[in-house]
Amino acid sequence: MSKTVPIGNASGIIPVVGLGTWTVFGQQGNSDEVERATLAAIDAGYRHIDCAWNYGTQPGVGKALEAKIKEGVIKREDMFLTTKLWDTHHNPCLVIEELRDSLRQLKTDYVDLFLIHWPTALKDQDMSGETICPLDENGKGIPADHKLEDVWKAVEECQKAGLTKHIGLSNFNKSQVTRILNSCSIRPVASQVEVSPYFSNRPILDFCKEKGMTLTAYAPLGAPNRPWHESGQPGPVFDEPILKEISASKGKSIPQVILRFHIQRGLVVIPKSITPSRIKENIDVFDFQLSEEEMTKIASLDRNFRAFAEPIASNHREYPFNDDS
Repeated sequence: MSKTVPIGNASGIIPVVGLGTWTVFGQQGNSDEVERATLAAIDAGYRHIDCAWNYGTQPGVGKALEAKIKEGVIKREDMFLTTKLWDTHHNPCLVIEELRDSLRQLKTDYVDLFLIHWPTALKDQDMSGETICPLDENGKGIPADHKLEDVWKAVEECQKAGLTKHIGLSNFNKSQVTRILNSCSIRPVASQVEVSPYFSNRPILDFCKEKGMTLTAYAPLGAPNRPWHESGQPGPVFDEPILKEISASKGKSIPQVILRFHIQRGLVVIPKSITPSRIKENIDVFDFQLSEEEMTKIASLDRNFRAFAEPIASNHREYPFNDDS
C-alpha cells in the first residue's frame, strides 16, 4: 500500500500517517517536547505534521523543521504541514492574520493544508494566546456571530495569497459541509474528524468521500489517556480481546493494528505522541495487511462513542454534533 494518497479535489498528495501535535493544552507535553517529538518523527520517516494555532506547540515544530532542513535531512517541499484556524479568529479580518502568525511560528512561507478547526466561532481575540477559549459564567464558550460562509471566503483568500496550498474543514457536519460546497469559489479538499475503533463516524466519512474530499482521522487510537475520561465510557480500546488476538497473530502492536485498520478504510491518520519509540512504531504499519474478516471484527467494536464532544460549545448555534451526521 502506498504511503501517500491523492488530496481530494486538487492536485498533490498527502502522507497517510502524520504526527499529531496536540498536548491537551500542555497536560501531556509542551512545545519543547513536541520539538523533540518532531525531530524523532522526521528521523523515523514522517513527512506529515498536523498542527493548529491553539495547540501552542507550533514554535516547537518550527524549530525542528528548521533544524532538519539545515542538516539537509529534508527540504521544505518534502513535508506536508497542516494547521488550523482557531474559533476566536473567525472574524474574516483575523483569518489571514492568524495564518501569518502560524507561518511565523512554523518558520515557513506556506502550509500545505489550512483547515477551519471547528464551525463554532467564539468571541474575537488577538494573537497573544492569552485567552484561548473565552468562557461565560456557566463555563460555556462565548459565541461570536460570524457566518461560516464568510469565514470560508476569508480562508479562500489565504490560498489565493499563496499562504496555503490547500484548504479544508474539521469537525463540520454534513449540513455545514453542504453550505460551504454551495457557496464556495474554491472547494474544500479535506475533512478532518474524530474516528476510532469505538467511533466509526461513518455518515460524515461517507458523505465527504462522495464529495471527493480526503479524510483524516484524529484521535485514531481513541484518546485512551484523555484527562476527561468518565466512568461508564468505553475503553481503553487496547483492552479489547479482538485487538489482542489480531495483534498477536500479526506480530504487531495493538496501536499498529488500529492504525492499519483506519488506513485500509481509506483514511489518513495523525496519532499524537511525544515518545520516540511510539512515534517510530506508529509509522511502521506498511508491511502487513488486515484480512476482510479482521477488518469486520475491528469494525464490530464501534460504540458510536465520541471522545471529543466539545461540550464548551454545546450552546453554540453552529454546534456540529446535535446532528449525528
